[in-house]
Amino acid sequence: MEPVYRTVIGAARGLFAAQGLKIRINGLENVPRHGGGVMAINHTGYFDFTYAGLVGVEVGRLVRFMAKKSIWSNPVAGPLMTGMKHIPVDREAGTESFATALSALRRGELVGVFPEATISRSFELKAFKSGAARMAQEAVVPLLPTTIWGSQRVWTKGQPKRMGRHGFPLFITVGAPITVGADEDPAAATERMKAAMQAQLDADQAAYPAWPEAEKHLLPARLGGTAPTIEEADELDRIDRAKRVRSQRRPAR
Repeated sequence: MEPVYRTVIGAARGLFAAQGLKIRINGLENVPRHGGGVMAINHTGYFDFTYAGLVGVEVGRLVRFMAKKSIWSNPVAGPLMTGMKHIPVDREAGTESFATALSALRRGELVGVFPEATISRSFELKAFKSGAARMAQEAVVPLLPTTIWGSQRVWTKGQPKRMGRHGFPLFITVGAPITVGADEDPAAATERMKAAMQAQLDADQAAYPAWPEAEKHLLPARLGGTAPTIEEADELDRIDRAKRVRSQRRPAR
């Protein structure tokens, strides 16, 4: 029993019900009931980890998510993240978090990873980092390509939260497990995983109800929306990173 995690799950389910979220999960048969696995998840909204966590809940498992270390400095979120045994990631020094995740996988845990490392402003798949494939390879566990579509309508980067009752559809799909061979190049395995996730997104985007005109800014340009292109979104991310670096270098007064 994990009282903190169970309490958070109950609160999240209550929130989803109050919002009227229409959640559809496909591919639960692909989630191992026992043993380790790396859930690789696309990232378009701030609540993606709560939605992806439902996959584990539905099969009686808990997912340990890798998340940026700064969340632990929040007086409310920090203790909750610790209580749920999530894994803090220092983006400047990721060796410790990688080792922690490997230990969890070898103990038979499911570990959730966002290979894009940050929210995609284009709502397309960004370039993937190879950490998920390397963890699966070293721990000898499957990669679980997991995609979420529609979460950007609730809360995403640069947009206001929509926490009231809205009834948005939300599609979650877990693809067939991917085995990373002992001698396989992790970059090649990452590309295989990304291709699987793109195919899943294509199918879910085609099946998703008609997108409202008022929310075209939350739809990829490829699908007729007005969101930034991948290249434009990458430039916005570059500008943000430069601002953070300047802020960190600014001497305290």
